[in-house]
Amino acid sequence: MVKILSIDLFQDFKELEEAISESSFWKKFLDFLHLHIDLTKDISISILDLLILITAICITSWVLKIIYRVITRKIPEQDKGKFKVVYGYFRWLIYVAIFLITLDSVGVNVTAIFAASAALLIGIGLALQTLFQDIISGVFILIDQSLHVGDIIELDGKVGRVEEIKLRTTRAVTIDNKVLIIPNHLYLTKILYNWTQNGSLTRESIDLGVAYGTDVELVKQILIDIANKHESILKEPEPLVLFTDFGESSLNFKLVFTLNDSFIATIPKSDLRFEIDKAFRENGISIPFPQRDIHIIEKNK
Repeated sequence: MVKILSIDLFQDFKELEEAISESSFWKKFLDFLHLHIDLTKDISISILDLLILITAICITSWVLKIIYRVITRKIPEQDKGKFKVVYGYFRWLIYVAIFLITLDSVGVNVTAIFAASAALLIGIGLALQTLFQDIISGVFILIDQSLHVGDIIELDGKVGRVEEIKLRTTRAVTIDNKVLIIPNHLYLTKILYNWTQNGSLTRESIDLGVAYGTDVELVKQILIDIANKHESILKEPEPLVLFTDFGESSLNFKLVFTLNDSFIATIPKSDLRFEIDKAFRENGISIPFPQRDIHIIEKNK
């Protein structure tokens, strides 16, 4: 459609040229319009070609503004900023396409333009390869909504709360207030754990073991009471104690509980371990360590 429009504009200028060719003033004006500028040996463009090119770009810009207003009319305000960023990049791609199509329509050798800039484009492409990967990944993040500001993520063993999502990088803050600047292409090449994808509630656990012969029901009751007393642990769903295994040196248990903010999970976990150690000491429950019996056999010489 754009190519046809450019051809029509070119033909209109041709008809205007024929209608006013008898006037000496307009003849000089038309000669000026046909004045060619040689950019290279193979690339030449006239003043008329430049005017047609500018007209096509202006019309494209006007059409894109209308399309943007129509599309964003029903988009929530909090998502308009993200869409605008993505739209901005696609808009420039459309401008480049219109630019090349218009040049081809007015007779400019587009192939020569590509040939003249091929080496430069290859060099830039290699140098900016990682940058393009980050930008493409950022576009995917904004479109599929796999990551949001406020999400708690884990990547390569590092945990942080997302503070800002840009097209090239994502900014997250760890629990000790260190800033993680994460290149977006890592989301395509690494496994990302989103702790809050299904909501802010997360299930956490503590593993522990007690000596053989311990009253397991007493252990269960102590762990439940300690979990219920902690202010950061939710009452619904209720804390749960699992008898996980008969270990080599201990009876193994898992205390499972729910937090509303898993970003600070290390703090309530530490509090629970202090209280468990204290309660076990008061009730005579020991936490064993691995033991081995060594038998020395002496052989007769």
